[in-house]
Amino acid sequence: MKTESQESISGANMARRSFLRYAGVGVASAGLLATAACHKDHKIITSKGIDIGATGDLAILNYAYALEQLEAAFYTQVILTPYSGISSNEKELLTSIRDHEILHREFFKAALGGNAIPGLTVDFSSIDFTNRAKVLGAAKAFEDTGVTAYDGAGYLIKDAAYLTLAGKIVSVEARHAALISNLITRGSFAATDQVDGNGLNKSATIAQVLAIANTYLKTKVSASNYSYVAA
Repeated sequence: MKTESQESISGANMARRSFLRYAGVGVASAGLLATAACHKDHKIITSKGIDIGATGDLAILNYAYALEQLEAAFYTQVILTPYSGISSNEKELLTSIRDHEILHREFFKAALGGNAIPGLTVDFSSIDFTNRAKVLGAAKAFEDTGVTAYDGAGYLIKDAAYLTLAGKIVSVEARHAALISNLITRGSFAATDQVDGNGLNKSATIAQVLAIANTYLKTKVSASNYSYVAA
């Protein structure tokens, strides 16, 4: 019988092989991104952390990759050390979210290839994984931040295929956010803290999102060198 860790690894390997097919994006198209600038450095790695890069889709997808690494690590820990009193239904739901986040993480890793930022080291020391309210509160923060991140940076993606894929991923992230919110407070799946008076989801800048994400990362990520260049 496989352990949960083995199942996670198995799921990640499957993701590398088949996520693009499920998403409706051709492997050849994905390869263009991974080799788009094989002789150029699109990320900056220093002793203080990692910068996503100066410009272009590679930088934005590395930004998304960083966030997906964080979410995948969080939900993996949630399932490895379930909080006290977790119900079978809640564990099933959170396991499903974990599997989605692993798929998202592995997609970006495979698509970026040699242009991907390194694996990040997380710091969840501020989260009490034995406490339901603390875990779900952290999950809500991650999911809400993830959705506002995609909504805030989507317009920076120039390649139509990757913009489409980002839309598909953020749609799933929004489903996660609604589910987590509803687990905390029934009926709060589209509350005003995330949806504005026009019925639109709120967005956040790259700098705003990374400020939040870095509180849970030992390997800090920045976008101080990023500069949007219009097509």
